Amino acid sequence: MNSFGTIFRLSLWGESHGVQVGVSIDGVPAGIPLSEKDFEHDLARRRAGAEGTTARCEKDIPRIVSGIFEGVTTGAPLTIVFENHDARSADYSDLRKLPRPSHADFTAAVKFGGHNDYRGGGHFSGRMTLAITAAGVVAKKILGPEVRFSTSTAEIAGYFSSVMQSGVIESALVEGDTLGGVVQCRINGAGTGLGEPFFDSVESTAAHLLFSIPAVKGVEFGAGFLGTLKRGSEYNDSIVDSSGRTSSNNDGGVNGGITNGNTIVVRAAIKPAASILKPQQSFDFAAGEPATIQIRGRHDVCIALRAAVVVEAAMAIALADLKLRM
Repeated sequence: MNSFGTIFRLSLWGESHGVQVGVSIDGVPAGIPLSEKDFEHDLARRRAGAEGTTARCEKDIPRIVSGIFEGVTTGAPLTIVFENHDARSADYSDLRKLPRPSHADFTAAVKFGGHNDYRGGGHFSGRMTLAITAAGVVAKKILGPEVRFSTSTAEIAGYFSSVMQSGVIESALVEGDTLGGVVQCRINGAGTGLGEPFFDSVESTAAHLLFSIPAVKGVEFGAGFLGTLKRGSEYNDSIVDSSGRTSSNNDGGVNGGITNGNTIVVRAAIKPAASILKPQQSFDFAAGEPATIQIRGRHDVCIALRAAVVVEAAMAIALADLKLRM
């Protein structure tokens, strides 16, 4: 479904090349100061323009159409919309019969009997993360300033150094290829006790949201998969004081699905964008035979560059919903 949450509940709508995309959020407490200006910082972090990002240039100006009165939330559903202006739908005219490898073109067409909007990926486009980012801004308001986020694109194509990352991005750009990466989010100040066992643990709630972000193919908390290389005596986070502070943080700030007061650490693996300029093999469903596809349009070389704020928003949404359930 296109809705998520128990108390802080959001619904997304729109398509990449449709009139608009937006989000409606139910369960927002009344009396929280909020204006369009509050969204600008995070929207700017997601906006294209830097090396390796798409040439599609949307202004992404939020318009709050319900749930606000005299500068504060009313307790009624909060609705935020964004208009689409810089779309070039003709670039996608062949996708109805010739789907992009590793994209949702084929699966969406099968799922919806060919009635899906395929332009720019339609509802399966990374453009929908704009609505998630907006919802994350509201979620952070609910969490309060004491909850602090530090999120970055930690790796690109296996490189940690910004100099090396820049070089590999330039190389992929010249070759008409794309790159994957890893986004890391660290959260301080969330406190102890967030999380609802068993199926609404911090990890399961957050992972549900994180895997809803297009191109996310892996999620890990704390030491993650590397933790499997340690023995228990090496892995276990020793408690050093009455607040629950630990000497290490292999569990990433969560025990038993509940926050333990230490820094929450989560990483998301972002695959390379499916839309590359190099010729690829697909299947021509009109002709009934394999065919070469040459993708047109404006696409990110590395979508992980713009994904950091989206991962952060997903974590904020998960924590806000869990906070409201305490």
